[in-house]
Amino acid sequence: MDTADYLQTLDREGRLLAAAAAVAGTDAKVPTCPEWQVRDLLRHTGAVHRWAADLVADACAEPRPLGDPPDLDGAELVDWYRDSHRLLVDTLAAAPAGLECWTFHPAPNPSALTFWTRRQAHETTVHRYDAEAARGGTASPIAPEFAVDGIDELLRGFHARPRSRVRTPEPRVLRVRAVDADAVWTVRLTAGPPAAVPHSAEEAEAELAGPADELYLALWNRRAVPSVSGDPSLAALWREKSGI
Repeated sequence: MDTADYLQTLDREGRLLAAAAAVAGTDAKVPTCPEWQVRDLLRHTGAVHRWAADLVADACAEPRPLGDPPDLDGAELVDWYRDSHRLLVDTLAAAPAGLECWTFHPAPNPSALTFWTRRQAHETTVHRYDAEAARGGTASPIAPEFAVDGIDELLRGFHARPRSRVRTPEPRVLRVRAVDADAVWTVRLTAGPPAAVPHSAEEAEAELAGPADELYLALWNRRAVPSVSGDPSLAALWREKSGI
């Protein structure tokens, strides 16, 4: 996928998120994030959008703190989220291809602009799923190619950072496989951050598998892993320690 693909996905997913939130209402519970109501989801995601837009617009070389959301609720909060999303999309669309900007995880990306467009596309997709879970009914589909990309970003980006809690006292090996997309990762677990590589060249003690879209949501702890084989304790470790 390229930057234009991510931008198109981000644009669509934010619109879907806002539409689902408007139908659900800001009082609705978010079953995929039990501690949240829709208002919390909108405030968080809108604040992240504005934070990312500011970083890109100012070509920041250092991180900035996340800003506080406004004291809004109901339809006004949904509108604020829509404005936040539009600001982000427009900022990314106008940014130069050679943007130099701070980024925060090591997943392979050709540029800082690609990093931020990709990251916000996945951020928004996961939270769009949350909003649709609060609304009820059928969730919007996630394309297998995009789901595979998101699994790769999660494994080789987020969980490659020192703050990942997915660790084992002794070396262990976990496999992650998207069965409908010919995509597989080997995740080496140790007392340090996990190290994921996109191949299956060594024995694994457990495998988490399923269609790419379901596996993507499962690895973000939005649903159960479709299929677990081998040592179930490694699947339990992921479920208990992988929260971002």
